[in-house]
Amino acid sequence: MWKERKKTYLQTKIKETEEATDSGSYVTLTSTSAKPSGKAASLQSDLIFEEIGRRIKEMGSQLVKKVNAIFQWDITRDGKMVVQWTLDLKTGSGEIYQGASRCPADTVFTLSDHDFMQLVLGKIKPHRAFFVGRLKVRGNIVLGQKLEMILKNHAKL
Repeated sequence: MWKERKKTYLQTKIKETEEATDSGSYVTLTSTSAKPSGKAASLQSDLIFEEIGRRIKEMGSQLVKKVNAIFQWDITRDGKMVVQWTLDLKTGSGEIYQGASRCPADTVFTLSDHDFMQLVLGKIKPHRAFFVGRLKVRGNIVLGQKLEMILKNHAKL
């Protein structure tokens, strides 16, 4: 993943062969108004979760075999939770959906939309965010580290 101006480019590689399976995909991040019209209408993190969803459709069954876990993100704004996202890499070929986990999540991450974007863009390291209190983790923290490696290797996020 790299950033050029307002576009964040993503590239997926097959780990075993180092072949690029998707390059040239990008997400354009835009500024949002100070007063959002809906409760989650202007969250930048939604774009990232949607992109992860596209990647899950491409290679979800491989990730389910490697990870075998359910992750939930509680995204906050001004200290209040505004949206939840669940990444299920335990059942079927994997899926990501908006809302609380249908089964108990193995790991739950709580952070602000801004801090989530800082993590995704690489401006802050996950362990640093955790130690300074910007990222809260409940459940199996080791799975969180595994997720970080998987996302870096497969989705370049």
